Amino acid sequence: MSDGVAATRPTLYLVDASLYVFRAWHSMPDEWHDADGWPLNAVHGFARFMVELLERERPRHIAIAFDEALDSCFRNALYPAYKANREPAPEELKRQFGQCKALCSALGLVVLAHREYEADDLIGSAVHAARGRGFRSVIVSADKDLSQLLGEHDEQFDFGKGLRWGMAGVKARHGVDAHQIADYLALAGDAIDNIPGVTGIGTKTAAVLLAHFGSLDALLARVDEIPYLRIRGAAQLAVKLRAQREQALLYRQLSTIALDAPLGDDVSSFPRGAADAAVLAALCDSLRFGPLTRRRLQAAAGLTVALSSPSS
Repeated sequence: MSDGVAATRPTLYLVDASLYVFRAWHSMPDEWHDADGWPLNAVHGFARFMVELLERERPRHIAIAFDEALDSCFRNALYPAYKANREPAPEELKRQFGQCKALCSALGLVVLAHREYEADDLIGSAVHAARGRGFRSVIVSADKDLSQLLGEHDEQFDFGKGLRWGMAGVKARHGVDAHQIADYLALAGDAIDNIPGVTGIGTKTAAVLLAHFGSLDALLARVDEIPYLRIRGAAQLAVKLRAQREQALLYRQLSTIALDAPLGDDVSSFPRGAADAAVLAALCDSLRFGPLTRRRLQAAAGLTVALSSPSS
C-alpha cells in the first residue's frame, strides 16, 4: 500500500465492537455494578477501549458494528449448525451490549446492527460502499475473517496489540492472500464459527492447495491433478474433495462476508456526529464511571459541558 496515496484518501474507521465487548467481559474485574446490582465490567472495558481509539486516531468518519444476529443470521438458514457450538450470552452480558450501543450513540458515533446480518457483514458492506466513494477503510479488529475485505488502500488494525497490516500483509499472517480467505476457511474450517471444513485438510494443506490452484473453484475443477502434487496423502485428498464438493462450496458461502447488508440512509462515509451531552452525562452516572473516564469521554466527544459526577 502506498502511504502517499492512502494519505490523500479520506479514512473510514469500522469497529468490530462485539470483539472488544467480549474481551472486556472476560478480562475486566467484576467490581462495578449499577444501582440494581447488574455488573458493568464489560461496558467499563469497552468505554476505555473506545476513548483510547478516539484519542489516538481522531476519526472524522467512523461506524461501530455490533452483532445482533447471534441466532437469526441468514447463515443459520443455510446451515443450522452455524455457530451452534457457542453458548448463549448471559443476560448480564446482553444488558451491557445495549449499554455499549447507547454509549456510542451518545458520543455521536454511528451504530450498525441488524437481525439478519452479522457485524462482519455490516463492516464489509460499509467498506464496499465507502470504497466506491473514494474512501479507504481501517477495520479495527483482530478477526482473520475480516482480512478478506482488504483492498489496496485499506488496513486492518489489531488495537490491543497495536498491529496494522494491509492487503499485502495478509499472506504473512495467514498463509494465503486476502481474496483467498473465504476459500481457505472453506477448506480448513473455522472452529469458532462451527464450520468443519473438508475432512483431512488443515490450515497448511489448505494454503498449499490455494497457492497451487489459486481458488476453490479452480481446485474443484482440477481435482484430478491433486494426486500428482507433492502433498502427503494427495490421492486421498482428491477422493475427499470429490465427495465433499458441495459441502466445501457451502462452507465458502458461510465464510464469505456479505457486501450488500442494509446500512441505513448514508452508506458511504458515516461522518462523526455531535455528542449528546445530556445523555452522555446520564450514562456516566448510571454506569458508575469515575472522574477520569468522564473527563476523557468529554474531551474525546469535544464537549464543553462537564460530565464529572457531583462528588468528583
